Amino acid sequence: MKPNASTDSNPLVSAAELAAELAAPGPGGAPVLLDVRWELGGPPGRPAYEAGHLPGAVYVDLDAELAGAPGPRGRHPLPDLAAFGAAMRAAGVRAEAPVVAYDGGQGWAAARAWWLLRWAGHPDVRVLDGGLAAWRGELSLEVPRPAPGDFTPVPGGLPLLDADAAAAVARSGLLLDARAGERYRGEVEPIDPVAGHVPGAVSAPTTGNVAPDGRFLPAEALAARFKELGALDTPEVGVYCGSGVSAAHEVLAMEVAGIKAALYAGSWSEWSRDPSRPVATGADRG
Repeated sequence: MKPNASTDSNPLVSAAELAAELAAPGPGGAPVLLDVRWELGGPPGRPAYEAGHLPGAVYVDLDAELAGAPGPRGRHPLPDLAAFGAAMRAAGVRAEAPVVAYDGGQGWAAARAWWLLRWAGHPDVRVLDGGLAAWRGELSLEVPRPAPGDFTPVPGGLPLLDADAAAAVARSGLLLDARAGERYRGEVEPIDPVAGHVPGAVSAPTTGNVAPDGRFLPAEALAARFKELGALDTPEVGVYCGSGVSAAHEVLAMEVAGIKAALYAGSWSEWSRDPSRPVATGADRG
């Protein structure tokens, strides 16, 4: 097995595959659908959900249910485990039923839901490849009232980094920065208090993981991208971004490629708030 190789099944589902599963559910039942529409700095996702969503989908608020309150741990720290479990049960998530998350098409928010559920121990979570834009079926205006689920989070299903562990990975492994290149280089910083990147990190914007239509590149193309970045030549790979959302998308892309990566959930929004943490700028890995 290659370094950091993953043995998990495909974490993506196409719109056609999802439609077939909804029409003819498997032994675990039809997938529980989570609508996680969200945009960084954009309007709230609920009005878009109420204007039309996949039939049976439950809206999940990324800021309120997939993250804790902003603070020293970053802009989107991990949520309180009990609160997250309660939110997922309210959405109808069951331990033995498959879950499919989707968003408006960018994939970041859906990937955050995928990562959190997998980290919290759910065995069968996928992301709708291409999001709502890829769906060809009818949309619904009805807000479902699902029966309460029974999912209880048990953390540890996916690897997680704190700031010290991320620094260690940058020194001895491969730490990828999923933000736009200009933010990595420190040329601009529209959100966080300091511009730049974690010393030793390598720029790998999430835009390189998808085609123009928002769907993920084929597994072979993703594997080639991450091989070129050095992901197969190191014992450990970590990913961070601004606040742990787009980095989940990068972890998902690596999962598609068959490579296991750890998420630094606090990401740059945590790192840059600590004046004792070093900051690098420019394009070189330093």
